[in-house]
Amino acid sequence: MPNSVDRRPILLDFEKPLAELEARIIQVRELAEENEVDLSDQIALLEQRAIELRKEIFSGLTPGQRLQVARHPRRPSTLDYIQAISDEWMELHGDRGGHDDPAVVGGVGRINGRPVVMLGQQKGRNTKDNIQRNFGQASPSGYRKAIRLMEHADRFGMPILTFIDTPAAWAGLEAEQFGQGEAIAYNLREMFGFEVPIICSVIGEGGSGGALAIGVGERLLMFEHAVYSVAPPETCATILWRDATKAAQAAEALKITAPDLKELGIADEVLIEPIGGAHNHPLEAAEILKAAILRNLAALDQITPTQRRELRYQKFRNIGVFTEAGLSPHG
Repeated sequence: MPNSVDRRPILLDFEKPLAELEARIIQVRELAEENEVDLSDQIALLEQRAIELRKEIFSGLTPGQRLQVARHPRRPSTLDYIQAISDEWMELHGDRGGHDDPAVVGGVGRINGRPVVMLGQQKGRNTKDNIQRNFGQASPSGYRKAIRLMEHADRFGMPILTFIDTPAAWAGLEAEQFGQGEAIAYNLREMFGFEVPIICSVIGEGGSGGALAIGVGERLLMFEHAVYSVAPPETCATILWRDATKAAQAAEALKITAPDLKELGIADEVLIEPIGGAHNHPLEAAEILKAAILRNLAALDQITPTQRRELRYQKFRNIGVFTEAGLSPHG
């Protein structure tokens, strides 16, 4: 899980009142130690207020603020979760076409003794790492690596677990030259036909076709502060209003949050994060994710491969189907 040498907090704008209160708690504690006075009651009251304030802040986040949490530099990544939830894990590399995209990671492992294939987009922890990982934006070779691993899983009867965390697929000129659209489309087609269970988890930011290319499954799990959308809000704002600064407005309109997507029938389960977000309690978040994966995997084991394929098909056929109250059959 995230553990770098520098553990100084990275504060989001809406967390500043909480940071000020926590700084006050530290000051009072230091004052008590320096003067050898008992201020335990006052400290306890301040700590309780900090807990309440944290709950208050994170229970009322706007879609734009949830997007900030989903993009937090210390939010657990695909590799963090894989290493935390698996008994053992071996990463596999390459698309068997001469390339190995570091923006996509994957391999074989065991969860509670059961062999599985796990894969997902991988963002960096700092600027240098993000450049190496292309900020989690996969190239065609990344999606070809992903489908290679999924085909391996289907061949040997291992469930597929995907972890979605990308703003979008890489949109560079070379990506188009090497067949980005074809690579994504191929993945979508093939994933609908696999016989093994597929559970997809949005752990951070799920954007555009880059997310969907590893997002076809019987179950879509979403962390409480994760987001999932047809396009990043900045891109949407640029298209609609030619103004990327209206990203917060776009985030509201796009219905990108886990509760919204659960209501729309796109997300199957919302995983409640530890208070303060997964980045504040990564190991606890990993346990929540592992429990949800095992619970859903047990349910999918009870149905046949044909039923699993039909479940996937119907899930995506039903997306975007709405009825409007108050309209007559003739409109």
